[in-house]
Amino acid sequence: MLRPWKLEIHIDHKADKPIYLQIADAIIMDIQSGRLQNGTALPGSRILAKELNLNRNTIVEALQVLLNEEWLVTKERKGTFVAETLPVFKKNSVKSSVRLSKENESPLFRINFDDGSPDSKIAPVTELARAYRQIFNRKAKWQMMGYTHVLGDKDFRAAIVQMLNHQRGMQISEEHVCITRGSQMAMYLAAHCLFKKDDYVMVENPGYKPAWKAFENAGAKLLPLRVDNEGLIMEDVLHYLKKYPAIKAIYTTPHHQYPTTVTLSLQRRLELIRLSNEHGFTIIEDDYDNEFHFGYRPVLPLSSYAELKNYIYIGTMSKVVAPALRIGYLVCKDENLIGKIGNLRKIIDVQGDTIMEQAVLYLIKDGTIKRHLKKASQYYKSKRNFVKNILIKHLSDKAEFHVPEGGLAFWIIPKKQVKWKLVDTALQKKGIKIILPETYSLKEPVNGLRIGYAYLSEEQLEEGIKEIANLLHHISD
Repeated sequence: MLRPWKLEIHIDHKADKPIYLQIADAIIMDIQSGRLQNGTALPGSRILAKELNLNRNTIVEALQVLLNEEWLVTKERKGTFVAETLPVFKKNSVKSSVRLSKENESPLFRINFDDGSPDSKIAPVTELARAYRQIFNRKAKWQMMGYTHVLGDKDFRAAIVQMLNHQRGMQISEEHVCITRGSQMAMYLAAHCLFKKDDYVMVENPGYKPAWKAFENAGAKLLPLRVDNEGLIMEDVLHYLKKYPAIKAIYTTPHHQYPTTVTLSLQRRLELIRLSNEHGFTIIEDDYDNEFHFGYRPVLPLSSYAELKNYIYIGTMSKVVAPALRIGYLVCKDENLIGKIGNLRKIIDVQGDTIMEQAVLYLIKDGTIKRHLKKASQYYKSKRNFVKNILIKHLSDKAEFHVPEGGLAFWIIPKKQVKWKLVDTALQKKGIKIILPETYSLKEPVNGLRIGYAYLSEEQLEEGIKEIANLLHHISD
């Protein structure tokens, strides 16, 4: 019989902190104080909900947070237990918050607001390593040591095709897909197979600078498009089409625009497709974090529209499995263009990581990826809601922001023009790192800040946002 646990959780319904986080923190305190010993069984979610007079979904969210942070573990057919090995947190003083790495002499920050990287702590790394070993040790491993198709492993491409057709409404087959070492390689291949010197490509501004560099490296010239709360502004597109009749392509992140997180509106999507067909330019669609969408239904890619004639669709598995996993993919229905891409791929890198592709395929087939995405989406949604409340608490009078329906970052627009380099210098002295707006800007830096929240703890998020809020109040034009 499971040992009972006497509930002493006090809920403050007027507090800023969500109820599920109050429950999670109360259980953590009981674990840290020793009231809940390692291996202790917790009551089920229905019992907890009844005891606390709360909706069971609230209890489930609290338990999910504790599972994700590894305070609790589940045992099949037995229940939920306090973990035998608990998370260990090291406290850093402000004086020692900025240290230098002996390897590269670069500063290490205790709070680093990146642009939206996933939390590697919840990635299925153990499962991936196990699958990798199994694939490598197969008796027929010698068969995988030879060269594969220039576009990538056939079975893995088939799995990508199934996912894109079933989940994102696309209508493609294996010969339309090229597997790459991350989305940046896909960007490079697309640029060098699509552009020649002095071709024009329209890009969102603010936008994704690594893609711009790939285009410029191929000889293309950039035409910046402004972005508002409905995505890229179509008046700018029309202006360039009249001024530069030989525009070759447009690069866009329509699902969660990078860096502003806004979604391209339906009206603009349809207009962009119409203009692409009419003028013959290619839409390069970067769908960098499609998997993490917290609304009822993710918006389908532009590339899913049967009417669209010319497109290159780029995606990645890095955020799905682990940031260090460099597997991306490129989709193109133009036989001539995908042929060029495959041939260039072979020149750069004779073949991809076949064994890793097979290992990820194994995780797709056994349901690990599906379970991870469900777990991760719940985890990131709870963190997004936490950050929303913190932003309202500390920044609502100093900046504007909208709550993103997906992705792993917020875009914050100060109500006054900010001296960002002064803010950055002051934050670094406190051990906090931000990405300066110039990183997303083609010429003049935009007055906005993208903060990734996925892998930072709640304490780090609140402290960092509070410090940013204080500086925005004091350092502005």
